[in-house]
Amino acid sequence: MLEQDRHGLAAALEQARKSYAEGGIPIGSTLYHSSIGPAPLDLDIALTHGTHGSSSELGKRLLLGAGHNQRVQKASATLHAEIAALEDAGRLHAEVYRQSTLYTTLSPCIMCTGAVLLYKIPRIVIGENVNFQGGEDLLRSHGVEIIVADDPECKELMAKFIKEKPEIWYEDIGLPSVQ
Repeated sequence: MLEQDRHGLAAALEQARKSYAEGGIPIGSTLYHSSIGPAPLDLDIALTHGTHGSSSELGKRLLLGAGHNQRVQKASATLHAEIAALEDAGRLHAEVYRQSTLYTTLSPCIMCTGAVLLYKIPRIVIGENVNFQGGEDLLRSHGVEIIVADDPECKELMAKFIKEKPEIWYEDIGLPSVQ
């Protein structure tokens, strides 16, 4: 895993910890644009629709958005971490998504997988896929590069939450009850 990926995943893990501290599901996500190499358009122009995310630079990368699962905190049916990061990024030109990497502490569910495919995000770094595998096969079948970090803290935090609040976890992944 590249050093920039470690930083991107660390920022996502910070979001997961924030969610856990709020009593929510500890999943975090960040979206970074890579300005390494020639870009088909000026990023400043691409961002004219405005990112309301925290735009900080990491080397030659721009943090477009960050978020965490807020289904519990906001009583939302759809506010998963990846969706929250995309929402935080705001409205962007399609080319920006196609030059970005999504970082997530847990393998994305089918809904979040659909968002990745819709915006043609080419690369995802996943903290762990032991507690949930999500739509990885579907993403790969569409040419998305998947990197699984197998991060111990991501695994431990998620396993701890599942043990503490299994009913909320199963609701989050669309299962009717504790398995």
